[in-house]
Amino acid sequence: MKQAVHIIRKAHLEKEHVQTLRLELDYELSSLFDAMQNQDEKQRKKSIERLTEIHSELSALHAL
Repeated sequence: MKQAVHIIRKAHLEKEHVQTLRLELDYELSSLFDAMQNQDEKQRKKSIERLTEIHSELSALHAL
């Protein structure tokens, strides 16, 4: 029974993590758009780096 509860909790936490990453993804896409509109190269690079990190995290979670 403990194992079943542990598996359910783990699945729930992973689902919450994916939802958080999706919110971060939306925020970074918005930041990237703003940086492109303002021709802010520093922010553009920062947003792209974070988007890459989020993509890696999501890929790792979906591979499980």
